[in-house]
Amino acid sequence: MPLYVPPAPAPALHSVLTALGSPTAVREARTPTLRAAQGPVTPELPLALHVLDHITPEGLSATRLTGWRFVIRAGDRPVAAADTVLTPDGWAFSHFFEGPYVPSTERALQQAEALLQPYQPRLLSVPGLYMLTLWLHGDPTADPAEGHPEATDLLVPLAPAPPGIRAHRPHRVSELLPVLTHRATPVPLLGSPA
Repeated sequence: MPLYVPPAPAPALHSVLTALGSPTAVREARTPTLRAAQGPVTPELPLALHVLDHITPEGLSATRLTGWRFVIRAGDRPVAAADTVLTPDGWAFSHFFEGPYVPSTERALQQAEALLQPYQPRLLSVPGLYMLTLWLHGDPTADPAEGHPEATDLLVPLAPAPPGIRAHRPHRVSELLPVLTHRATPVPLLGSPA
């Protein structure tokens, strides 16, 4: 079933298009693949980027929208990604980057296309575990800037995933959240050595 990828806010897209049109922004980016791209490059697949601020011992989570991420394509291949952030003046270009999360995101989106249920794809970052997931929200018509992971939503860890968590394996939030809770909970110190 096709994924429903909602459009990014127009100013976010405009800021990325402006940056792509700026020789300075592209030349100064730490993205050799983007700098070497031949022909036109286009921003595609806008995904709302949420951050999982904290996980409580009860497993409840708080998320917040921190930006929109676009895959930058040259022809038929992804060469980089671009992030935007919300500023007091509106959406603004943040930076270009490349690395393993770019092809991993594309792979996870291709996997999600094969699922029977419709989903709205988002990204969910778990900074405390250095983890990024494709968040497949069960309500494809929801506002992509709102909400939190529902128990029946799917999370697909992107590569590289933390040790012990397999990349590209979809997990229901209700299954993965306890693992993340355990990993994110600090271990109490039993005392200092004598």
